[in-house]
Amino acid sequence: MRTTPDPPVSACTATEENSTATMLKFLIFCTLAVAINAEIAEEEDVLVLKKSNFDEALQAHPNILVEFYAPWCGHCKALAPEYAKAAGMLKAESSDIRLAKVDATEETELAQEYGVRGYPTIKFFKGGDKESPKEYSAGRQADDIVNWLKKRTGPAVATLNEVTDAESLIADNEVAVIGFFKDAESAGAQAYEKAAQAIDDIPFAKTSSDAIYSKFEVSKDSVVLFKKFDEGRNTFDGELTKEALQSFVKANQLPLVIEFTEQTAPKIFGGEIKSHILMFLPKAASDFQDKMDQFKKAAEGFKGQILFIFIDSDIDDNQRILEFFGLKKEECPAIRLITLEDEMTKYKPESDAITAESITQFCKLFTEGKLKPHLMSQDIPKDWDKNPVKVLVGKNFEEVAFNPSKNVFVEFYAPWCGHCKQLAPIWEKLGEKYKDSADTIVAKMDSTANEIEAVKVHSFPTLKFFPAGEERKVIDYNGERTLEGFTKFLESGGKEGGAPAGDDDDDLEPEDLEDVEDDSDSEDGTDDDGHDEL
Repeated sequence: MRTTPDPPVSACTATEENSTATMLKFLIFCTLAVAINAEIAEEEDVLVLKKSNFDEALQAHPNILVEFYAPWCGHCKALAPEYAKAAGMLKAESSDIRLAKVDATEETELAQEYGVRGYPTIKFFKGGDKESPKEYSAGRQADDIVNWLKKRTGPAVATLNEVTDAESLIADNEVAVIGFFKDAESAGAQAYEKAAQAIDDIPFAKTSSDAIYSKFEVSKDSVVLFKKFDEGRNTFDGELTKEALQSFVKANQLPLVIEFTEQTAPKIFGGEIKSHILMFLPKAASDFQDKMDQFKKAAEGFKGQILFIFIDSDIDDNQRILEFFGLKKEECPAIRLITLEDEMTKYKPESDAITAESITQFCKLFTEGKLKPHLMSQDIPKDWDKNPVKVLVGKNFEEVAFNPSKNVFVEFYAPWCGHCKQLAPIWEKLGEKYKDSADTIVAKMDSTANEIEAVKVHSFPTLKFFPAGEERKVIDYNGERTLEGFTKFLESGGKEGGAPAGDDDDDLEPEDLEDVEDDSDSEDGTDDDGHDEL
C-alpha cells in the first residue's frame, strides 16, 4: 500500500532566521506595550496612577496633570466631578493632555517624592519631565483646568479668522478675552500677548478680521472681555500695557458679587484684590434678593479695589467662616470686611443695615483709612482664674498679661487645632506645676474668638511669654514643647531651654481662609503637612 510521503523538511536560511527573530521581538514588544497600557486603569476618563505605572504613564502621555488626593479629603471630593469633567472635555477633543490621580494615602512613596504636604496637591508634568513638575495654580472648575492646561501647552493667544470661531470661544467659556488688532506686530498687540502669557485661567484670542470687528461692533483696535454675567462684556479703555491689561482682566473676570464655594475659593484668594467685604446671608431668607441687589449696587463703585463676596450662612460647611468672624448663624445677615495682606485685619460696620448707601459709606471709610480694626472678645468667664491654667479673653488680656508684677506664659490656640490638642495635657501639667507660684501665671486664649492689638497670631499654637516689668516685653517661645523645656524657659526668665523652632505650627496664612469650609482634610484634624486648616 502506497502512502503519500511527508513533504521534505528544509533547513531555514540565515535570512529567514533573522526575519523570524525580528517578528518575535516585535510581538514581544507589542505584548509588553499592551500590558503596560492595560495597567493604567481609568475612572471617568481620569487615569489611575500608582508607583508601578507612573513612569509608563509619563512616557505614554507626555503632558499629564496629576492630582494627589486622599479619599477622606472633603476638598478632593468636591473637586472630583469637575476634574472628571475636564478630563472628558480634553479626551473629547482628542487632546494629547490627560488628567490622572494618585491616592497619596496608598502611594506614599510617590507622595513623598513630589512633596505632597496637603490635599489635593495638583502638579503638571510637561513633555514627560518627571523631575520638575509645575504646581497647578488656577481654579477648581472644569473650564479653569482646561484653560490652564491649554495655556501651558499651546500658544497663549489663539488666532480667530472666522466669526464662528469667535462665537464658539465666547459660548464655550464663562470668560474670554479677544484682542482686536489690525497689526499683530504693533506695540499694543505685543503688550496684549505678554498679558495673556501671565494669566493662566482665561482663554485669550486675537483677530484682524473685518467680519469679526463688524460682528462685535468694534470700530478700532481694542481689547474686549466677554463674560456670561453682569454687563456681559467690558471694553478696555486706557494705554495698552501688560500691567494695565492684567489689571483690567483681574478687575472684570469675576462677578460684581461672587458666592464663596469650594470652586470659587481659589479665584477669591488667588486674586490680586486682597480687600474683601463679605455679606453673610441665608439664601432662603425672604428678602435675600433685595439685600443681594443692594450689595451688588454698592459693589459697582469699588470694582478692582474691594472684592464683594456672598456667603450662605445656612450652609454647614460655612459655619467655620462665621466663627472666624465671631458670628453666629442667628446674627445673620451681617457685613464684615477683611484685608488679606501680611496681617489679616477685620472691620465691622457701625450699622447693621444692609443698604447700598450704608455699604458704600463703610467701604469709602475703609479705602480712606478711617476705620479702626474690629477686635473680637468673649466675655470674661466668672471662673477664669479658678483652674491652674488661667483663661484669658480679649477683655482681660491687657490686665493679666501686662501685669508688671507677674510673669505670664500664654498659649494662643484654636479649639479645632490638632497640634493644640496634642499640647493640652502638657500645658495643663505646666499650669499645675506653677499654680501656687506668687509671680508666674500659665494661661491660654482661644484666638479664634479673641483678638488683641499687642499680639498678631499667625499659627496655632502660638506661645508667648510676658515677663514682669513695666517694659511690656513679649518673648516668643520656640523651644521644645515638653514640660521640661517649658520649665527651663520659665526658670530662666525666658532665656534658656529653647531649641530651634519646629515646622509643625498650624500656619494661619491669608490663603488658608480657603480651607475654612472643611475640617475633614485629615482624620485627626490636621493636614498631611502638620498644618490645621483655619
